[in-house]
Amino acid sequence: MRRFVIVGHKASTSGDFKLDDMAGGAGRLDILLRCVNSTFFLSHGIRKDAEIYLVLQGPPTPPRTIRISGQEIRYLNPDERSTGALVRNALLKDMVGEETKSSPGIYVSKRPLEDVLKDLASKSKLVYLKETGEDVRGRKFEGDVTFVISDHQDLTAQEEELLLTFDPDIITLGPLSLHADHCIILVHSEMDRAAPDKELGA
Repeated sequence: MRRFVIVGHKASTSGDFKLDDMAGGAGRLDILLRCVNSTFFLSHGIRKDAEIYLVLQGPPTPPRTIRISGQEIRYLNPDERSTGALVRNALLKDMVGEETKSSPGIYVSKRPLEDVLKDLASKSKLVYLKETGEDVRGRKFEGDVTFVISDHQDLTAQEEELLLTFDPDIITLGPLSLHADHCIILVHSEMDRAAPDKELGA
């Protein structure tokens, strides 16, 4: 399983936003929605071996975590507006228990970044994508791997300190700073090249 954790520092934690203003009124939620599309979409299909966690930290009631499973997802389309509607519907749900199902493959919770990382570290190798890390070329990722990426802002000092307590590999994808959704595409490409054909999208 390939997992991606995206930290949205200003992303709205309320469903009270307009779908035509997700870059402004929803706290740059548009960045996270592009990450969703990059996580799952193939030219003619959906990656079943992928999962993404959107850790929303903006107003009014942070945190909120949206988990999307490629094995279960339905009604996901390539445009940001329809993906935004799925996320908005999840935020409008009354949350019961640790995690609430909003629609097939989409779950919402009040879990903070620390709880998300703690859960994933227990079943997956964590990888911190950072410009100053070790070059991804020549690395081989096997089994369950979770890649942690920030949005248009770097992780805060406190967030980075928290992440480092889980002893992640620190990897760079190249010499230039890249958009978060582009990082996901490059990670998929590296892992696809290393995987047997029969495993792709499994």
